Amino acid sequence: MNDQPWGDGTRAVRAGLPEPVKNEPTLPGPVFAAHFHLPGEVEGPYTYGRDTNPTWTLLEAAIGELEAPGDEAAGTVVFASGMAAVTAVLLSQARAGDTVVLPDDGYQALPLVRAQLEAYGVRVRTAPTGSDAQLAELDGARLLWLETPSNPGLDVCDVRRLAEAARAGGTLVAVDNTLAGPLGQRPLELGADFSVASGTKGLTGHGDLLLGYVVCRTPELTERVRLWRKVVGAVPGPMEAWLAHRSLATLQLRSQRQCANALALAEALSARPEVTGLRHPGLPSDPSHATAARQMRSFGQVVSFTLPDRAYAERFLEALRLVEDATSFGGVRSTAERRGRWGGDAVPEGFIRFSAGAEDTEDLVADVLRALDLVAVGR
Repeated sequence: MNDQPWGDGTRAVRAGLPEPVKNEPTLPGPVFAAHFHLPGEVEGPYTYGRDTNPTWTLLEAAIGELEAPGDEAAGTVVFASGMAAVTAVLLSQARAGDTVVLPDDGYQALPLVRAQLEAYGVRVRTAPTGSDAQLAELDGARLLWLETPSNPGLDVCDVRRLAEAARAGGTLVAVDNTLAGPLGQRPLELGADFSVASGTKGLTGHGDLLLGYVVCRTPELTERVRLWRKVVGAVPGPMEAWLAHRSLATLQLRSQRQCANALALAEALSARPEVTGLRHPGLPSDPSHATAARQMRSFGQVVSFTLPDRAYAERFLEALRLVEDATSFGGVRSTAERRGRWGGDAVPEGFIRFSAGAEDTEDLVADVLRALDLVAVGR
């Protein structure tokens, strides 16, 4: 892991690259192999394709340099999807009789994870992300799962405060870092034991691959998570891993524009009378702004808000020209959706989750305001 005092952009461009070799590419191409030549004794780093792959190794090194720069003890494990990474942490650490604390306002697949944990005999407690409410549920817990900012409500909790309280009671702490990303927030530096994310979103940024990862504080935790990946087989394809690594070079460039666009959009929406429940951690008026400003290095590309009703929200989405009506977030092309259509989030029917892309700021804001104007006059 490189511990040079480089800036984020330099680190993103250089992360995980091997030492240069004459006549070889800077980033070696994907290695497609189910098995490797293995005469004699079983030794060396690459033996079978479900265990290890050189393309994963480079990507894991790169993500580690971004999430935990200079931390030689930390280890990274990549997965086939964000949910594979989430379940790897929870199911590799919790046993029957253990207690896990989850947010009750997190990603909509968490209730499915809760049901699976309970089926395995794990007790689950929940509390909201805001106001650090999960503190009240820590007693005797094996693992605390944080999601900050939360998806889709964009609440923020104080990771350092919660991690200190958890550590005092022997509780492990995992943070879903998907919305912030490694350039926006470094959970291990804030005291967490795991930083977990869907690389499908902002990390890779093009909406064309599925990927997940876990960064672990210690080699022991890393080994348990890596063993879980081997046993379950939730491994990424080498092409997906290579594409993800290639995409990291533009991570800072994409993130800077997307975060600037999200803040500009939030500021513009704050003046609209039909918009209620506006949330973005970068707004000084946001309830989570003070906490976010202490622990986040940038405020993310997602804005959430509510329009008067379902029909109003759907007309707004139809009127947009530069924004795709699609789920997920973090891509270079702006997306938005009426989140209530999935049925898994406790949000109003007119609730919009908007992910700002890398379009010109003026164009994107103008498109959103134009769409709102059209809906307002009934066109």
